Amino acid sequence: MTKRTENRRRMLLLVLLLGLTLKLNSDLARAWTGDRFSAQQAPHTLTGDIRLYKNFHSRFLPQDRDIIVYLPPGYEKENETYYPVLYMQDGQNLFDGATSFFPGVERRMDESAEALIRRGAIRPVIMVGVYSAGLDRINEYTPTKSPDGRGGEADLYGRMLVEEIKPFIDNQYRTLRSASETGLGGASLGGLLTMYLGLKYAKTFGILEVSSPALDWDHEMIVRCVDSLHRKTRQRIWLTVGTGELERFVSSTRSLRAALVAKGWKEGIDLGYVEAPGAQHNPASRAQLNARLLTFLFPPTVVRTSVSLNRSLPPRLRLGI
Repeated sequence: MTKRTENRRRMLLLVLLLGLTLKLNSDLARAWTGDRFSAQQAPHTLTGDIRLYKNFHSRFLPQDRDIIVYLPPGYEKENETYYPVLYMQDGQNLFDGATSFFPGVERRMDESAEALIRRGAIRPVIMVGVYSAGLDRINEYTPTKSPDGRGGEADLYGRMLVEEIKPFIDNQYRTLRSASETGLGGASLGGLLTMYLGLKYAKTFGILEVSSPALDWDHEMIVRCVDSLHRKTRQRIWLTVGTGELERFVSSTRSLRAALVAKGWKEGIDLGYVEAPGAQHNPASRAQLNARLLTFLFPPTVVRTSVSLNRSLPPRLRLGI
């Protein structure tokens, strides 16, 4: 074998290795961002009337994000009926196993609400899922910075919710707009975010759903926020954690419960508290409590009517049935 032939073989081998490396990195990046191959794509699991708005842009945060909306049964027929709204974080996990960042596992909020509403067990409610922004999630969902410099953009996220997303939803749908008819919800860091923004915007969000919250952030800073309240707010709070979750989640949730009770919240009245035996830190475990949280936060009453609003809708993607 001549030296020239050997050099050509080495060059060809290097080119092949470079191509394989680029392909592997591309595949890993696609998997990380949720762009899975069709063979690996979990099936869609949407139930009911679902609307998807792609690439919602905010002037407060650099990342665009999708917004997914669940409409209750009868929404299109009851033209004079107005509905309470529950805004929830990590929207990709709420309704669809195909988009959840727990592949194939979703929160089943659509199935739960659909069944309960049809049975008359809860008030018909609109649910709005705000997608989280990938690697920026920890920054956007936390009120303060960690020692390594991550976090601290919750206030900007709150402005996006209150000044941009809520007005958008109120303009497009027949919503009841008072604080007593408007909820905010989330799990894990989304639960921390919900509690923080809920207290900050108590005149906007009168209903809080805080599930499996990561309240240990910044040495339980959210507990200090509750302790610093001059008086109890007029908010209805659902607070849960699973005993199978990390001890720091369990202990910090217990700390928040104690702080709320000390401020005047009463369990079973305006505070729903559950420690679910053996429940883990995942959407499947949280889904087991959907019926209880929805009946606590939206007990059945007569849905009020109001004057007509602008019902023109921008182009949207209709999913489900």
